[in-house]
Amino acid sequence: MTRGDPRMPPDEFTVITLCGSMRFREEFARLDAELTLAGHVVLTPTALDPSTELSSEDRERLGRVHLQKIAMADEVLVVNVGGYLGESTRRELEHARSRGLPVSFLEPHAEPG
Repeated sequence: MTRGDPRMPPDEFTVITLCGSMRFREEFARLDAELTLAGHVVLTPTALDPSTELSSEDRERLGRVHLQKIAMADEVLVVNVGGYLGESTRRELEHARSRGLPVSFLEPHAEPG
């Protein structure tokens, strides 16, 4: 059975995937706790110790894993502290929108163009 299968009980919880730069890891942790306590399932980027050295293959794999987390979401929340949107976050935002997912931003955000 898959999500949306009429034999499955309706989802009780909204799945929210957080996207953004891990330089804001404290904000991610705060939002994860706040949203979970509010009754949501929260998927976040993997918070590695900043001293962890990753190969290009590791970075690529982590990027693909996070795109899968976006695909599993009902909606996406972009953690754009100070309006910051890095290249990876922009790619994730495009992925979410290409899947028709609702996207919101932690801070006000003006679309370019």
